[in-house]
Amino acid sequence: MDSENSSMEAAIARYVRELELRGVSAHTVRAYAADLGQFLEYLSPPDAAPPEPRAIDRLILREWLMWLYEHKLSTVSVRRKLAAVRGLFGFLRREGVVETNVGRMVSTPKMPKRLPEVMTAGRVNALVEGVGTAQPERPFPARDRAIFELLYGCGLRVSELAGIDLGDIDRAEHWLRVRGKGRKERQVPMPGKAAEALERYLSERPVVRDQPALFLNHRNGRLTDRGIRGIVKFYATVLASDPSVHPHSFRHAYATHLLAAGADLRAIQELLGHARLSTTQKYTQVSLTDIMAVYDRAHPKA
Repeated sequence: MDSENSSMEAAIARYVRELELRGVSAHTVRAYAADLGQFLEYLSPPDAAPPEPRAIDRLILREWLMWLYEHKLSTVSVRRKLAAVRGLFGFLRREGVVETNVGRMVSTPKMPKRLPEVMTAGRVNALVEGVGTAQPERPFPARDRAIFELLYGCGLRVSELAGIDLGDIDRAEHWLRVRGKGRKERQVPMPGKAAEALERYLSERPVVRDQPALFLNHRNGRLTDRGIRGIVKFYATVLASDPSVHPHSFRHAYATHLLAAGADLRAIQELLGHARLSTTQKYTQVSLTDIMAVYDRAHPKA
């Protein structure tokens, strides 16, 4: 391979292109491209070209990781950046540019063990019920209410909600076809309130030719992940005085409340679209923590 194609910059461009061709989500592609661009900047000394991929060794990566920590990056961010670098060198190994994936020669930083904070059922219901009412005045109240009802009522990821098309809805039987991570499809039941809110929105939704998206923005285009996050943050701030609430907060609440009500853990796994049961089991820890807190407060022998 010639020197131009074996340069780090060219290698990153080819890898990002491969991610796009593989159908990796646009959000992941943007994140990896940004992380690898920053990696390239770190490797580039003033007025000189960065080293070629073959010259990158474990010592360089360890120094890079230390540099990230010195700049106060969170463990989550460092893990994501390392995953991007590992993906790049795995791609280059398959191309024959490098002999080994040097990214796998450094350890992944461990995440601090902490349980997700989960809103109570009363708090969730109060917030959802306040969306789409007269106050605060918003241009698309029926749409916003349907967004909240589906986030909590179906436990969807924000990307899944944004990706729903009109053809994915079974209005008669109250089912949604959802495309999850890795483009895996699953069927999710819609509870009564979510179905009612969706019908109200659909009765007002503009008919836009060649636009299959369920949720539309003010330009009648597909409402994006970022748009949904902004809507959730607005209502959470105004109605609950809590700007930390985000779309995933409702997914946590959905799973935790199902488990507390006696739902089977494997059924919850299917509903959430988790590939591994261990991912779902973290909600068990949350539920048990809540139970112990109630016990400590209420039992005379606690």
